[in-house]
Amino acid sequence: MMGYAVRGPSSSLLAPSIHRGSPHKHALALTFDDGPSEGTEQVLDILQRFRAPATFFQCGMNVARLPGVTRTVLAQGHEIGNHSYSHARLYFRSKATIEMEFSRAQQTIGDAAGFVPRIMRPPYGVRWFGFREMQRNLKLMGIMWTAIALDWKLKGSAIASRLLHSASNGGIFCLHDGRELQPRPDISETLRALREILPALEDRGYKFETVSQLLCLTN
Repeated sequence: MMGYAVRGPSSSLLAPSIHRGSPHKHALALTFDDGPSEGTEQVLDILQRFRAPATFFQCGMNVARLPGVTRTVLAQGHEIGNHSYSHARLYFRSKATIEMEFSRAQQTIGDAAGFVPRIMRPPYGVRWFGFREMQRNLKLMGIMWTAIALDWKLKGSAIASRLLHSASNGGIFCLHDGRELQPRPDISETLRALREILPALEDRGYKFETVSQLLCLTN
């Protein structure tokens, strides 16, 4: 039970969390964690080609390093979520530490782009005691996933196969446009997978939406 509470994508035991949209909506949300990075604009180019809005869960330290990329993500019609400040492992950490990680990221993203996120995703997909209070205090909804790409370790064809097999109405895909806090990360396999899955999903009639659009969180 504890393992499910901490890591289960469908769990809301430790904090409010959503892992999929309506099964009656023929749409998907593409999400990207750990950015921004020097490779993010290559992701944006592919998304623009298919007119696919996406959601980017960004780390505050990466935003501080590449604020212009964060502004570009927003300018191109995508959504930004909070992925903590330093991508720390937050299990066994104090409530004060957890709140500091996300409040500092909120401030950094706001300073860089004039936008304050309303959604968050925990580093490593791990929630802990203190997340519920943090999310309430910062007015953040937790977002998990229906399918994770494992794109930090799989080849592009395997990533694409994994996601295409998991595609379903209201699905939320978790990919990565960064590798934690690494500068100039190699995201070439993620890019290869995107070039394969976007036309395939389009052929199946799926519409691409941001997380907030998919979950009807927009005002």
